[in-house]
Amino acid sequence: MADSPASADQPEREPTSDAGLPAGDTGPPTGADGLLPAELRAWMRLLAAAGAIEQSLRSRVKDAMGISHDEFLVLCLLAEQPGSSLRMTRIAELLGRPKTRLTYQVACLQHAGLISKHSTCGDRRGIEVKLTDKARRLLSESSRPLADAVSQAIAQTACAHRYSQLLDLLPVTPALDTEGHGTEKPE
Repeated sequence: MADSPASADQPEREPTSDAGLPAGDTGPPTGADGLLPAELRAWMRLLAAAGAIEQSLRSRVKDAMGISHDEFLVLCLLAEQPGSSLRMTRIAELLGRPKTRLTYQVACLQHAGLISKHSTCGDRRGIEVKLTDKARRLLSESSRPLADAVSQAIAQTACAHRYSQLLDLLPVTPALDTEGHGTEKPE
């Protein structure tokens, strides 16, 4: 393939990771001369790890549950609420999603029989969504393998000493070590 004239004028660049950092790089230098403060470097690493985990889960959620990753997030959010229900405006706020996008996701979930929708008491404009028994069964059957996939993705995206720091964000459950073997996380 011939080089284009434009590429000859541009300096060569290192391949980058999903976080926009050079491949294999965990981020900017940790010394005091780094451009970003430690808090922002840590935030960027957390975003990179979260992005890698999300990417790893996308196909697994689709295969295991037959829904999109974003729809899965709605179900997980509802599962953690008292009564397994929330107003749509609150779901949009908690997930940081536009209300119009959430409306589509909720319609897909309702069509699949995983949630029910109704008006909230005292406010005809407010719509509340609630998990169905079918959604509870599906989450119960699928959540352990998906949680294991999260542990495995953390192990693959973080170097050894950062792995334990990221695992501290997870509840105490049997987790996977860096090779994917089951381990008990210390309390």
